[in-house]
Amino acid sequence: MSFTVEEIHNALKNHEFQAFYQPQYDAVTSRIKSAEALVRWVKADGTVISPFFFVPLAEESDLITEIDWYMLEQVCRMLQKQKGTKNPVSVNFSRLHISEENFTERLSAVADSHSLPHSLIEVEITESAMVGEGDKILQWIASIRNAGFSVAIDDFGSGLSSLQFVKDVPADVLKIDKSLLSRNCEDEKERIVLESIFNFAHRLHMTTIAEGVETKEQLAFLRTCGCEKIQGYIFARPMPEDDYLALCRLHETSEEPMDILQLQSPTSAVNLLMSVIFRRYPLVIFSNLTRNTFYMMAYQNFTSTGCPSAGMFDELIVHGTSSMHPDDKDSFARTFDRNNLIKAYKSGKQEISLVTRQLGDDGIYRRVETTDYFVKSSSSEDILVITLCDNLPE
Repeated sequence: MSFTVEEIHNALKNHEFQAFYQPQYDAVTSRIKSAEALVRWVKADGTVISPFFFVPLAEESDLITEIDWYMLEQVCRMLQKQKGTKNPVSVNFSRLHISEENFTERLSAVADSHSLPHSLIEVEITESAMVGEGDKILQWIASIRNAGFSVAIDDFGSGLSSLQFVKDVPADVLKIDKSLLSRNCEDEKERIVLESIFNFAHRLHMTTIAEGVETKEQLAFLRTCGCEKIQGYIFARPMPEDDYLALCRLHETSEEPMDILQLQSPTSAVNLLMSVIFRRYPLVIFSNLTRNTFYMMAYQNFTSTGCPSAGMFDELIVHGTSSMHPDDKDSFARTFDRNNLIKAYKSGKQEISLVTRQLGDDGIYRRVETTDYFVKSSSSEDILVITLCDNLPE
């Protein structure tokens, strides 16, 4: 099946392109939380043509930008019918929009013309489209988010994935490509990769959506590793606007699910607990005393910001000692000396705590409480420590 640019242009002119909506469900409660708008070419005789057959050509001819804006208009009109909805809809935008002047202003104008909160529109762009754009893509995304819209990285893991890239891009949502579920989440290596992705996305405060979920095995595993939303045939295929609106109304009138605490998977609950710990303590360190190593798990709004992010534990204590008040240096160095900590662990101690005065970046000494908690790994005999540091009130 092939088409010409003129045929695609005429289809756009004759309003033959329609937005089909694929719902995105809460991974725990199975309730609709958002949707992705997908373009379909619906001919006069009712034939529905997949974007696979016309989008590549539209991208070559720049017609894709017109289709994107047309889709946004359709989405906004649909959202107008859902008065009071809090479920956002993502709209795909080609990489060509990155160079489009006044893109954010036009985006805002369309949403405003329909009296819609900007939070209901999510700009979705594929990871591959962002590669090679450098600072330009960062500025583009920042301007969109500053206007109140959210940004989603689509197709993560489809072949060009870079953790450095995701770290630098200030996006709100990370969509996991279905290729990472190709072995039905039954392969150990596949599970390890997925767990790692959800973990780092969670630490970067990004919402995660798994795409292409089709089986109960995939769903069960994704629920255990903290995936927040599910998009795929296991719940619903892309559907016309009327069907999507009817489905949303059904969810609005259906009973609320059972207590979330009963539904929450153990791993997801642990992720929630970790989020609380990271908010409560400005400095969290994970150390292996046996191997003399450490790395920062969280480090923000602490008295001092000069601490190394990873390295040898002995050097960490030397660094910490150097920032202490002269009267506290000896007690800090002695208390947290690695050999002394190992002895304390072997004697049955579960935690070691000390309050000292530490020099801040502003040259002022402030009271800091440092507590080392000894923890046991199920897979190693190494002596592990989690350190929680807290700024104390004066």
